[in-house]
Amino acid sequence: MFTDAEACYRAVQSRDRRFDGRFFTAVATTGIYCRPSCPARTPAPQNVTFHPTAASAQAAGYRACKRCLPDATPGSPEWDVKADLAGRAMRLIADGVLDRDGVTGLAQRLGYTTRHLGRVLTAELGAGPLALARAQRVQTARVLIETTTLTMAEIAYASGFGSIRQFNDTVRDVYASSPSQLRGRRRAASTARGELVLSVPVRSPFAGSRLWAFLAARAVPGVEVVEASENGGSYARSLDLPHGPALLRLELRDEPRPGVTVQVPLTLWLTDVRDTSAALERVRRLLDADCDPVAVDDALRADLRLAPLVAAVPGLRVPGHVDGAEVAVRAVLGQQVSVAAARTQAGRLAASYGKPLASSQVDGVTHLFPSAQTLAAIDPELLPMPRARGRALLGLCAALADGQVVLDRGADRAEVRRQLLALPGIGPWTADYIALRALGDPDVFLSGDLVIRHAMTALGVAPEEMAAVAAAWRPWGSYALMQLWGWQAEAATRRSERKVRDVEGR
Repeated sequence: MFTDAEACYRAVQSRDRRFDGRFFTAVATTGIYCRPSCPARTPAPQNVTFHPTAASAQAAGYRACKRCLPDATPGSPEWDVKADLAGRAMRLIADGVLDRDGVTGLAQRLGYTTRHLGRVLTAELGAGPLALARAQRVQTARVLIETTTLTMAEIAYASGFGSIRQFNDTVRDVYASSPSQLRGRRRAASTARGELVLSVPVRSPFAGSRLWAFLAARAVPGVEVVEASENGGSYARSLDLPHGPALLRLELRDEPRPGVTVQVPLTLWLTDVRDTSAALERVRRLLDADCDPVAVDDALRADLRLAPLVAAVPGLRVPGHVDGAEVAVRAVLGQQVSVAAARTQAGRLAASYGKPLASSQVDGVTHLFPSAQTLAAIDPELLPMPRARGRALLGLCAALADGQVVLDRGADRAEVRRQLLALPGIGPWTADYIALRALGDPDVFLSGDLVIRHAMTALGVAPEEMAAVAAAWRPWGSYALMQLWGWQAEAATRRSERKVRDVEGR
């Protein structure tokens, strides 16, 4: 959209929060860049230019507005929808791949030369990979400066900078303030060594309680812990990050009001602060943080069959995952069994083969989920499941362990699906479920899922009409799927509660 200057300027004039993160407004007379909803006086149209990323504005010599904090917005939803090279690269940069492996390593992960990668990113995002990584680092640094008690040296390395000097210079360039001035008199929220108390911005409306319910129903004992509360609950789990194990806890609540940025409370316990960026990116995947819920809901509401469901639960998210290999293993465990049975099997695998945590700040979280390398080496006779499913599981883990299949947001979705379907025992349901949660594909519809077939029948859709109806929901098939799954889960809960009341009434 940022290429349409007239449309961008209208969004700035109306201070429309829906466009925050989609583009940035650079003001020549002040030398700053802002989010579209900045409350400052609207600049004259001849004094503004529009940029697709904060890195593009920074590369053009602009500094961040101290009033609206333009880098504290959700990312552009276009990256998830298109899933092109630029979007895949942005996900890997946010995960810290460039900081760990350099531009060459990033290009290799994406399957292109460094020259081609730089040309594409500059054309589409207004900045090359190094500038995009620099913007990511300084954004992470600002959050840590303002919300933690970490020393400036610790923050510099936690956010990916190679030196204290580089950290200081970049913060001054972007924010026109030194790191100490940014911290000022803000009271840090972190209270213990290794603990970071942060927040993740997401657009509203936000159906936090429905997201919590989905995660709670599938929580693996020993790896994940959930606690219910009014209007949502907490979700905690272990993480296997590049520099060591970690823990996270999220507080998920509903925010039905549109047009505001929701700050989802997040607590991290890291073994190594260098994993801060990677942890934040994986939490963003889990929350589907870059989703534009207004656009999704408007599109699905056009179908009169879905309209009541959308009205009842606005702002529904597609639950992502913190580890692609883990969700793939759990997808195989879930083949032709109930959610509860799959969760039980995953808990047994974690207890038997997962790495125990040396210490845990969350009661009930005791292990990391076993790695693909560990599971690939298991004797198939020891697996507590039918032999055919055991062979499928071990074949998948072997493909993940040797790099034949890579499940992260930098992977090409179509190619990954082809690779998965070539593995024994991996069918369309499993491959598409992996695409839904591990790859963040917004347009997955599991027409072969039994619950979905029952839901479509309840909506009055005949089996032969399902494909045509689902095609009308594109490119938001995944969100329609979550609406139907959630609707059926709540209906099953109500039926169970009625049975309990009937028994008690007797």
